[in-house]
Amino acid sequence: MKKRIELDQPLLIEQQNEERFFHITANSLEVIAYSAVSPEKETPNEDCLAIIPLDGRECILAIADGAGGTRQGGDASRLAVAALEQVLREKLPEQDIRSGVLNAYELANTRIMELGVGASTTLTVIEYADGRIRPYHAGDTMIMHVGLRGRIKYQTVPHSPTGYAVEAGLLEEDAALHHEDRHLVTNILGHEDLRVEIGSFVDMARHDTIVIGSDGLYDNLYKEEIIERIRKGPLNRAARRLAADVRERMLTEKRRQPSKADDLSFMLIRRRQTTSQRRGAKAQSTQSDNN
Repeated sequence: MKKRIELDQPLLIEQQNEERFFHITANSLEVIAYSAVSPEKETPNEDCLAIIPLDGRECILAIADGAGGTRQGGDASRLAVAALEQVLREKLPEQDIRSGVLNAYELANTRIMELGVGASTTLTVIEYADGRIRPYHAGDTMIMHVGLRGRIKYQTVPHSPTGYAVEAGLLEEDAALHHEDRHLVTNILGHEDLRVEIGSFVDMARHDTIVIGSDGLYDNLYKEEIIERIRKGPLNRAARRLAADVRERMLTEKRRQPSKADDLSFMLIRRRQTTSQRRGAKAQSTQSDNN
């Protein structure tokens, strides 16, 4: 992993074909961003990511996953993150971030439809502001917010038949990961009836970890497996383990384990810590392991 980047300008990671990690600090956040093309295809990666630091202690983080079953899915995801960056860069001081993000969804949707080829993409956004996050999403690119001990504090519901069925208690997670309709998405950019789901602000504690990931992540690991890998320890080590384990699942089919080759993109996010805070987190993690 290359040297940590102190980010003060927007960073767009567009259709990254070679496996790459980005270790970033943006305002008061530490972020590991990762993207790689599916190991079983020769066409470009259709995922795009954006990290956009704003004034003060605010930051926008986003992943767009171009729909592989449509033409120019990669172009759609690129247009989505580009619209987000443009609208937030041009946002007037009196405009709030929420309005800017929603305007970006609308602009991106218009531009994607103007391609005229049926292209589409998911777009999931995290707004971070002074120790709190607010989620926005359209599609099945998921956000999961977990505490140091592994408790899920918040997660988005994928806009998909299987996502809704799991949320309603009609389908178990294991059955959803092996379901024949797991690739279907019911709400996505590139359609006139786009709906953006907005969550309320949620407090982000000092040792919480947030993961935002394309379906290449959640189709290959169970939630409990993801949580165990990310909830504690250095963020860069967690990201490397997560990427390696997902790739192994993609390449090796085993009974009772999920496996679906796909482009993979994710971000792991924590609040930045001072040296003394890092020592305290390490001690707390060790104590938790011993209990």
